[in-house]
Parts: sequence; structure tokens; C-alpha cells
Amino acid sequence: MTMRDDLHHVAELPDQVRRVVSLVPSLTEAIAATRPELLVGATDWCTHPADLAVTRVRGTKNPDLNAIAQLAPDLVVANHEENRKLDVQRLRDRGITVWVTRIDTVDDALTSLRRLFTGPLATPYVPWLDEAEGVWSAPPRLPALTVALPIWRRPWMWVGPDTYIDDVLRRLGLRNVVTAPRYPHLDLADVMGLRPDLVLLPDEPYAFSSEDGPDALGSTHSVLVPGRALSWYGPAMVGAREDLERRIAATGVWAR
Repeated sequence: MTMRDDLHHVAELPDQVRRVVSLVPSLTEAIAATRPELLVGATDWCTHPADLAVTRVRGTKNPDLNAIAQLAPDLVVANHEENRKLDVQRLRDRGITVWVTRIDTVDDALTSLRRLFTGPLATPYVPWLDEAEGVWSAPPRLPALTVALPIWRRPWMWVGPDTYIDDVLRRLGLRNVVTAPRYPHLDLADVMGLRPDLVLLPDEPYAFSSEDGPDALGSTHSVLVPGRALSWYGPAMVGAREDLERRIAATGVWAR
């Protein structure tokens, strides 16, 4: 069976995939919610579901290639941003089939996940995916706030355009003040000079806390939000929108 992944790479697959290793936390959760019997390995960062009992193969950026090979997977699932091209190529050089996803928007996530679950991990029905599509097709409900969203503090790194998180913000009705693409390193003073109405402080990859707001941002309003709601594509998409809207609305901040 021959199929093409999100990067149009040809994946040679058995007629029926039975053993899967996931190198992406979001994809691990998606597979566990849909075809749990297939998962035999996942990274140390794959924290959902909490009771996932599979072999751990280290991290997304430093996977244990020998451990993966010993699991004899029919398929390894990866992501163009989360995982290194070098590791993907080394796995392929060992004769291991790797399926690489590319997800930069909410629509990308829905399309990519459907491709995965109608392709190599074929299943007749994915209810959470249909529900997520309905949730994110609704128009914005929040006030048109300008926002900034750091993902790291030492040094400061920010979410910019051309990212899944930026598209999530846009669909919520928010406008990102950072215009440099992807995840730029920008001085805090420069971003605060853009006068965002609100700064969103996620708990991953950097674990921002309530002290980071008043300590670093001065009088600029901030709110703690779950990183999983912002950046995990898969079953987390179903409840992410309502969670983010509730937390942001609770701040009482309105657009200037």
C-alpha cells in the first residue's frame, strides 16, 4: 500500500498497519483516542492520555532511534516542526516508514488528521474530529482584543504569524501584535511597545506562572492559559475553544 504524507513523501505501508510509534504528543493523544490498539511507543512528552502504557522513546528532538527500531513499527508518525528532519531520515535509512504531518493552521490540523485516519490508520468514524471541525467553524465570539503570546522567557520568544497558535488566536477574534513570522526572539520592551490589550501566558513549553505577569509586564493585563488548548491539535481541539474563551472573557479586558 502506497500513500503520501503531508509533505508528499511516498510512504510504503503494509495492507494493515498494526504497530505505530508516535513522536508527537498531539498525535499520540489522537491515535490513543481513535486506534489505541496500534500504539506501541511514544515520547516522554506524550502526557495524554495520562494512563498511556507504551514504551517511551525519549524526546521529540532526541528520539532513541534504536529503541524505536526494536519496537518494529509498521509506521512512525512525526511532524515537520516538532521533529528533526535528520531523525526522520535516519529512521527511513533503517527501512522504517515515517509519516510526517505539517500543521500550521486549524484547517491544516483537520485536513492532516483526516488524511491520517482515512489513510494509514484507516477507521470508519472519528467522532472527536467531526466535533472539532464544528467547534472551530463557528465565528469569533470574543471582543477584538490585540494580544501577545510568549512561549519562552529566557530569552523572550513569541508566537508570530504562519503558526497553528496564531491561527487559533485569529479564529477566537484576537489580533496578534507580533508580525515577525513563526517564533521570533523579540525584546520584551519592544513587544510591550506595541501596546497589546492582553498578554496570554501559557504553561508550556515555558511554564509561565501568575508571577510572570506583574513581574515582567507591568500594567499590561495578562492571563494564564493552558498551552494544550493553544497548540495541541487532536482531541484537545474539542474543548480548547470554550476553555480559552472563558479564561479570556473572565479578565474583563475590552479592546481599546
